[in-house]
Amino acid sequence: MSNPVEPFERIDVTAAKALIDGGEIHLIDVREQNEWDEGYIEGAVLISVNDIVSMSRVDDLPKEGPILFYCAAGVRSALAAELAASVAIEGPLYNMEGGMEEWRKTNFPVRLD
Repeated sequence: MSNPVEPFERIDVTAAKALIDGGEIHLIDVREQNEWDEGYIEGAVLISVNDIVSMSRVDDLPKEGPILFYCAAGVRSALAAELAASVAIEGPLYNMEGGMEEWRKTNFPVRLD
């Protein structure tokens, strides 16, 4: 039994930070508003995974260029990346493994409004 190939790349927070610092990447936070209010990554746009699943905001996803998805732990963002690929968004698409939990543990900057 073979494993299907995922249409996105799983990367750790260090690789994600390098992509963000390099610019030219769309950063999508797929958590809920209350999680966002507790802190987010500078430059991110909030589009909850529920809004992507329901297709109510799927048109708000960037149509071209690399996209990095993140959530609290990396599970919802993997689903979001999978769904983005399913609606023909080519990316490349990335999922930040460990999400904000790992981002915070690494002491990378968190934006609070």
